[in-house]
Amino acid sequence: MLQTTNFHHALEIANAVLLGSEPNCLQALFNKQPVERLTAGESLFFEGDAAKHLFEVVEGNLRIFRIISDGRRVITGFLQAGDIVGVSLKNHYLYSAEAITDTRVRRLSRRVFEAEVGNSPALRPEVFARLRDEMAAAQDQMVLLSCKNAEERVCSFLLKQLHRDPGHSRSNAIVELPMTRLDIADYLGLTIETVSRMMTKLANKGILVSAGRHCVRIVKYGMLVQLSGDDDEYDGDERGLLAYAGRQRQ
Repeated sequence: MLQTTNFHHALEIANAVLLGSEPNCLQALFNKQPVERLTAGESLFFEGDAAKHLFEVVEGNLRIFRIISDGRRVITGFLQAGDIVGVSLKNHYLYSAEAITDTRVRRLSRRVFEAEVGNSPALRPEVFARLRDEMAAAQDQMVLLSCKNAEERVCSFLLKQLHRDPGHSRSNAIVELPMTRLDIADYLGLTIETVSRMMTKLANKGILVSAGRHCVRIVKYGMLVQLSGDDDEYDGDERGLLAYAGRQRQ
């Protein structure tokens, strides 16, 4: 046991030497910080709190949300390992963050973060890229809520969760859904009953099947894309897609 501990300690020292004094990626900044643990349902920070820290998700899942004037919760995103949360251009957090599952995070002082980014040209493009991705995600969410019906919203959500895994396969792909149906409903602007009804409808069409308590298997990827309203992404068998569309119109 002592030998293993010494070995891990030596690895940490070696990594620190290899990274050098100037970090070349955001992950290098967080790697120096201790790991903190959150249990499912525990809050990381609340909307309006002073934005003194940023956090990297090491393991597990978070939901980020806001409470609107009538008391309803609006979930604006789901985060997983590798994501960074808490970046704010203001002095307070614009949303709350809460653990969906048992989660591990690393905490970094905002003061240190801003100083490192200011002093390291290598970090700036990555920060801008992450901000750009957040803006694109916000625009996608606006389109989802303003232009799509319930079925299209659920299908778009499943596709988004599937594409978060860079190694995903379109054929018989597994989509992990650690969040609750209520979480999904609050993210899509639907009721929990509507989300459940849409999932059942997709299962009855043979588009997906249950693959465990928090997973579904996508059986007909092309059909899921078509029903999401984003069928321009589909590059599968066009004849099969047209045949399916014809059956739906009958």
